[in-house]
Amino acid sequence: MLQRIGGPKSAAARGFILLALMQIAFGFALNAQQNIVTNYFQGPLGLSGPQFGYITAIREVPGFLLIFLSALFYRVSLQRVTAGALVLLAVSYALFGVSNSFWTVAPWVVLSSMGYHTVLQTQYALGMSLTTSERSGAILGRLSALTQGGSLIALVFILITFQSGLLTFRPTFVILGFVALLGALAIVRFPHLHDGEERAQAVERPRIVLRREYRYYYYLSLLDGGRQQVFFSFGLYVLVSAFQLSVAQISALLIAVTFASILSGSYIGRKIDQYGERRLLAIVNVAYVLALAGYAFTTNVVVACACYILYTFITPLSPIASATYLQKIAVPSDLAPSFAMGTTMQHAAAIVVPVTTGFILNFVGYQIPFMIACAFATLTFFVTRKLDPDAQRVAESPADEEAAETETAPTIPAGAPPRPIAVSGDRAD
Repeated sequence: MLQRIGGPKSAAARGFILLALMQIAFGFALNAQQNIVTNYFQGPLGLSGPQFGYITAIREVPGFLLIFLSALFYRVSLQRVTAGALVLLAVSYALFGVSNSFWTVAPWVVLSSMGYHTVLQTQYALGMSLTTSERSGAILGRLSALTQGGSLIALVFILITFQSGLLTFRPTFVILGFVALLGALAIVRFPHLHDGEERAQAVERPRIVLRREYRYYYYLSLLDGGRQQVFFSFGLYVLVSAFQLSVAQISALLIAVTFASILSGSYIGRKIDQYGERRLLAIVNVAYVLALAGYAFTTNVVVACACYILYTFITPLSPIASATYLQKIAVPSDLAPSFAMGTTMQHAAAIVVPVTTGFILNFVGYQIPFMIACAFATLTFFVTRKLDPDAQRVAESPADEEAAETETAPTIPAGAPPRPIAVSGDRAD
C-alpha cells in the first residue's frame, strides 16, 4: 500500500507513518478511557442510570459546536488542529481523576469531548489526503485497524493492571493523558498532501460548508448520531448494571471485538472500494437492527455480549463509508468543513437522544431506548438506497480548479529539475 501511495520514501509514506502513530496513541487513550469510565461513573462518582444519559448529552455539546470551532480555526492546518485537539484531550483526561461528583467531572467531560470529536473528523481528511478517492476506503480501513491496534493494547493494559490491582482509576487517567500527548507530537509533522502528492501549503478551507448536493451525507450523519448515542450511552451501562460485568470482564469483551476489528479493518476498507458505499451501508444497517433488538430483549448474558460484539464490530463501517461517499461527490476543499458539518448534525441528535432516552429510563426498562435506536437504523437503511456517487458528484467551478492549482502547487526541492504533475484521466480530486 505504501508503494501505491508514492513509495517507501515519499511524503505520503512518511505521512502514513505519522498518522498511524497518532491513530495508535489516540486509539489507546480513547478506548482505555471508555473502558473504565462507566465503572468510574457508577463506582467512585456514584452516578445513576439517568445521569448517564445526561452526562452523554453534556459530552456531545462540543460535537454539536464543532462546525463553529472548525470555522474559527479554518486558517490553521488540519495537522496542527489535530495536534492541538490531542493536547486538550491529554490535559482533560489527566484531570478526570480529581472529580468526586457529577458536576466536578462535567468540565473535563466537555473538554475531552472537544478534543476527541475534533480528531474524529480531522483524521478522515488527513487519511484521504494520502491517496486518491479510488483507494481511500482501503487507506481508511487500514488506519482504522491501527486505531483498533492501539485499542487492543489499551484493553490488555486495563485488564492486567485492574485485575492485578496495580492501578486504580485516578493514576490510569494520567497515563492516558500522557499517551494522547504522544499522539499530538506525532501528527504535528504530518506533511501537506493532496491525492498522495506533497504540496507547498495546505488547501485553504471554507469557513462553513452547507450544500444541498451533500444532503445524503448529512442525513446519514444525523441518523447515525441518534442510533450511536443510544448504544454509546447505555450499552456498557446495561452490561455493568443489568448483567453485573466487572472492569476485567468488560475489558475481555472489548478485547475480543477489537482483535476481530484489527484482522478485518483493511479487508473491509477494500470491500467499500470494491462494492461501493450503497451496498455496504445497507447491509450494515440491517445488522444494526438485529444486534440492537437482540441486545434489548435478551436475558442471557452470553447473547447480550454477542450482540454487543456484533454491533461494536460493524460500527466503524458507517463513518468510513460515509466519508468515502462524501469524498467521491465533494469539491476537495469542502471535505474538512463538510466533515465538521456532518459531525455537528450527528451531535444535534446526540444531544437530544441521550437526554430523552435517559428521561424515558426513569419510567420504563432500557429496552425502549434500544428500540428507538433500531428505528434510526431502519431509516438509515432507506437513505442508503438513494446513494449514487457517480450521479451525485459535484462539478468544480473554474474558480475552484484555479484556486486548487494555485494553493496546492507541488513542492519542488531547490535545484531539482521540474517534474511533471500527474493528472487523472477523469478528475483530480
